[in-house]
Amino acid sequence: MEEMPVNGNLKLWIGNRRYSSWSLRPWIALRMAEIPFECGVIPFEEDIGTEKYAGTPRLREVSPTGKVPVLHHGDLIIPDSLAILEYLADLFPDRGLWPEKRDRRAMARAISAEMHSGFAALRNECGMNMGRSPRRKDVSEAALRDVERIDRIWSETLEASGGPFLFGQRFCNADAMYAPVVNRLHAYDLPRSSAAQAYMDAIMNLPAWKEWEREALAEPWTIAAYENL
Repeated sequence: MEEMPVNGNLKLWIGNRRYSSWSLRPWIALRMAEIPFECGVIPFEEDIGTEKYAGTPRLREVSPTGKVPVLHHGDLIIPDSLAILEYLADLFPDRGLWPEKRDRRAMARAISAEMHSGFAALRNECGMNMGRSPRRKDVSEAALRDVERIDRIWSETLEASGGPFLFGQRFCNADAMYAPVVNRLHAYDLPRSSAAQAYMDAIMNLPAWKEWEREALAEPWTIAAYENL
């Protein structure tokens, strides 16, 4: 396969904006980095158990894993949010998708990987829902530990960088990885520090966030299992 030119067409396939936390991650990174791309939406089916989700015929047409998000760049197909973010950083090294300093870049990758593979209790009990009116939900001790760890990551990173984003003045891939958690803490009214709230406010006031939220609320699809969380 020949290497694609930087200016080749990018197309990001996503799921429902209302619920698809993994789709939000590369989408908001692309918007914040001002990278032109085309976006296609494939809504989830009502029965979204793992096997049903991965077997949705339209998803199989665009994604080798049967899941979204997936990025198409010419003949290259990249599934998985973090892999997409890494590819975009390689493709557009001048857009600041990772911090410039090596130690900060390593830390940004570390906390992004922790988000990618961890916090299962929070994710399972509090699915992203851009249409949920904020109201408190009682969650398990495991989920509360997840929230405490995320709050600590945000607070320590913001203190070191000076904010308003995790690694300073510029939104980066680490912020993209944690963007759906902002919705979770807000929508389920989960406990957080003042530093975490300030970070959430900074993210939720972004034009890109507001664009995603607006389009999520305009979608005609809802899934009862997610709405009843």
